[in-house]
Amino acid sequence: MPTAVWKGMLTFGLVAIPIRLYAAARTKHTALHQLHKECHTRVKQPLFCLHCNRNVNRSEIVKGYEYEKGQYVLIEEEDLKKITPASGKTMELVSFVNESNVDPIYFDSSYLAVPEEQSTKAYRLLVKALADTKKMGIAKVTMHQREYTVFLRPRDNGITLHTMFYPNEIASVAEYGQTDDAKLNPQEVKLAEQLIQALAGDFQPKEYADEYQQRLNELIEAKLKGKEVATSPEVPQTPVIDIMEALKKSLAASEARKPGPKPVPVPAQRRQRRKVG
Repeated sequence: MPTAVWKGMLTFGLVAIPIRLYAAARTKHTALHQLHKECHTRVKQPLFCLHCNRNVNRSEIVKGYEYEKGQYVLIEEEDLKKITPASGKTMELVSFVNESNVDPIYFDSSYLAVPEEQSTKAYRLLVKALADTKKMGIAKVTMHQREYTVFLRPRDNGITLHTMFYPNEIASVAEYGQTDDAKLNPQEVKLAEQLIQALAGDFQPKEYADEYQQRLNELIEAKLKGKEVATSPEVPQTPVIDIMEALKKSLAASEARKPGPKPVPVPAQRRQRRKVG
């Protein structure tokens, strides 16, 4: 069973809802360890004190902030508890915004907010109110020795929480978003839009997978069985010279892949007769 990363009260006006937070998603990948090439022994990185010239246990570790080179101010666990704000135990909803007004770039980690047994009715009330108004709640919560601003949004009959990247954490690249003097051909724009529509569909998460991880697992299985693994096919790519031609070919290819009956071409002779008549 997953471990809750935070327990406390979610307050909505005068309504208090005891909840637990669980990590909503974690990256899964096949880990490759570092081995000593000669004997294939896994290389480890022990906690080693240069001053005492020995390995130390986790119990001997204390946190410290380096304020000058080699000089630290020690921070005890009790010190951290004293400065933990109210959001360490209470998550107060202070504002509500339209879901469409928040750029997803501000979403960081995701968590599932689960109500304690005695608070399911209040929890369901908040879920329905958020869903009906198409709003997200904004609150603050302290965990992992940091205070986060968080978004709470209704999803699949529950509340999913997203920690927020602050504006100073969003990267800025000078070239990003700059326009140049390139003139867009209206026909090219129309073809590009048609290609987008041809490839449009409902989002189905199960259709997507990490192909590299799949092939890595196949490689491991093949090596365990003393076999070779097939090489990934290379897709030849060249810079686009004629955008119109490339769009037309892409659109034709996407239409050909669509399921369903294909339009029956009208014979040239019949077309000609219709035109004359």
